[in-house]
Amino acid sequence: MRLFVSVDLDGLAEEIAAVQETIADASGVRLTDPGNVHVTLKFLGEVEADRVSDLRENLAEAVDEAGVEPFEAAFGGFGAFPSEEYIRVLWIGVREGGDELARLHEAIEDWTVETGFDPADHEFTPHATIARMDHAGGKDRVQRALREDDPTVGTLDIGEVRLTESVLADDGPEYTTVERFAL
Repeated sequence: MRLFVSVDLDGLAEEIAAVQETIADASGVRLTDPGNVHVTLKFLGEVEADRVSDLRENLAEAVDEAGVEPFEAAFGGFGAFPSEEYIRVLWIGVREGGDELARLHEAIEDWTVETGFDPADHEFTPHATIARMDHAGGKDRVQRALREDDPTVGTLDIGEVRLTESVLADDGPEYTTVERFAL
């Protein structure tokens, strides 16, 4: 099973779709399904089915140890990875709630690494991917949006973390919630 741990933004799908429209006409941009947009707290990769039960227990413990109560998060602004010059991923940022997301990430990272998962290979930056660039045809249009647009997506009450299975399909990934962990 291909798994990740996230905070889902499905409650903001309409608002995310509206923001995506501002870059949808750029050549090379592949939009993320607005209903699938999330903040990844930990990408686990391929996990053997017999490890999932222990993983659920460990994640429940990690979420509990993070000590994060339900909170409100605000999303907006544009960003790109790895850089504005070489764009592979376009994202919206976290304007409020980033500290809580970072605490959840740190606790989950510690528990999963301690139980044999690979450590993250980059610093945690709370964000939600809204598009990917398959080629640089529309790079100028996207760079202009990065420099000039500052969209407000909205706020969301965050009350859970999800363990999600991702099945890659020709028309994009299909996500299934494996477990929910209440804050």
